[in-house]
Amino acid sequence: MTENTGISYVKGDATAPQGKGVKIITHVCNDLGGWGKGFVLALSRRWPEPEAAYRRWHRERAGNDFGLGAAQFVQVGDRLWVANVVGQRGIRTGSKGVPVRYEAIDAGLGRVADRAAELGASVHMPRIGCGLAGGKWSRVEPLIAERLTRRGIPVTVYDH
Repeated sequence: MTENTGISYVKGDATAPQGKGVKIITHVCNDLGGWGKGFVLALSRRWPEPEAAYRRWHRERAGNDFGLGAAQFVQVGDRLWVANVVGQRGIRTGSKGVPVRYEAIDAGLGRVADRAAELGASVHMPRIGCGLAGGKWSRVEPLIAERLTRRGIPVTVYDH
């Protein structure tokens, strides 16, 4: 537990969240409709629904809210949801820098917070935006604190 952020850090697998009650597993997706590397593979090994929902959301994006900062909530169990948060532009680090978009993660976490408050849920995640997206945890952690833990929503971050 980091003193001032209220975030709990545990060793473990974010696809097997700990504790009681309703839970939302939150992770970051790209804005290209690609689902094939990193944490999403662990999700897909457990449940087909988040990938199917994400791909459909992207395919039908002309008529929905798909885009940076959007969040999609997919129920995968009785009291378990997966939040697909669009928080990275593209998938490769290139001339424009790393794919992570902090402002999109921030907006997406705001949507996760609203849904968690509605459901009375805790939020569980790997270090979002810091794997393939190339982000820095020192930039992501304050967003989580601001959007979630300051509103009293319990957050657990899993390190494998």
